[in-house]
Amino acid sequence: MGSVNLRGIRKAYGAVEVLHGIDLDVEEGEFAVLVGPSGCGKSTLLRSIAGLETISGGEISLAGKVINHLPPKRRDIAMVFQNYALYPHMTVAKNMGFSLRLSKESKSEIDRKVTDAAEILGLTELLDRYPKQLSGGQRQRVAMGRAIVRDPELFLFDEPLSNLDAKLRVQMRSEIKELHQRLKTTTIYVTHDQIEAMTMADKIVVMRGGHVEQIGSPLDLYDRPVNMFVAGFIGSPAMNFVPASVRDASVMTTSGAEIGTQEGVESVGEAIAGIRPEDLRLSDTGQEATVSLIEPTGSETQVTLRTMDGNLILTTRDRLDLDVGQAVHVMAAPGKTHLFDAKSETALKLRESA
Repeated sequence: MGSVNLRGIRKAYGAVEVLHGIDLDVEEGEFAVLVGPSGCGKSTLLRSIAGLETISGGEISLAGKVINHLPPKRRDIAMVFQNYALYPHMTVAKNMGFSLRLSKESKSEIDRKVTDAAEILGLTELLDRYPKQLSGGQRQRVAMGRAIVRDPELFLFDEPLSNLDAKLRVQMRSEIKELHQRLKTTTIYVTHDQIEAMTMADKIVVMRGGHVEQIGSPLDLYDRPVNMFVAGFIGSPAMNFVPASVRDASVMTTSGAEIGTQEGVESVGEAIAGIRPEDLRLSDTGQEATVSLIEPTGSETQVTLRTMDGNLILTTRDRLDLDVGQAVHVMAAPGKTHLFDAKSETALKLRESA
């Protein structure tokens, strides 16, 4: 296993630059997830680490060694792709051992490594089958097994669950996380699904437009987003945003209603208030709203509220007695309002408490 260190990574296709000087450190044994919208550069960055893309500038180090100049096969990296990339004419066992045969390992060693990986992944009874005889989840496990047998310094996953149905995605992300906890191999994982990122990562790297917006643990990003982009991207349902101002500790909407309180923020004129749906509460006073949609999911209820400043989403585990069209008031739970500069969209810092 080894750490990964990226310094000033740039990638351009002709005159179009898609990575703008990326700096990133992934510690030995860490599970890091690159997340962001389509086109943000996360897959390009992953492929650059693997050597499948030639970087335009910067330095990639693995286990303390610069690997920029090395071809993919010499980087000691195993990659799991979105489309499995299995050979249809080979059995599961031969697919898993293919890279070992290319490197001229003995048959006994190949059989041992394939058998061990199959046992880890629950594939022992499927070794003689062909890919067409497998389910999507089984094919993905074979692709992971092919990576495991190489015992690499680094695992790379490029949106490996995007072809699976919702139930299987949940199962497979648990299996991948458990596999990492067992093998302790340094892993970089790419996804556009922030739920995958939150549930799997030790470290999340949020990207936008070829830049890194924020790096941190899942709860760091959720509780302390540095800007509105990160705040809106991390969390489901997404954070509510309302034009507001701050007077002492009171957060006021443009319509003059108090929607929350936040100690430690200087009084500011124009701002944006961000409130997580689970932190929004029905109250006797506060922002006036009208119930426009009620969506029970069983464990919780999601309520869409129409206000003068736009729609708000409220989620609760309480069984609310509400009707569409009903007038209500809402407030954020005390201290649960995030505040952002209206122009730069960066988070407003709280004063240190005495």
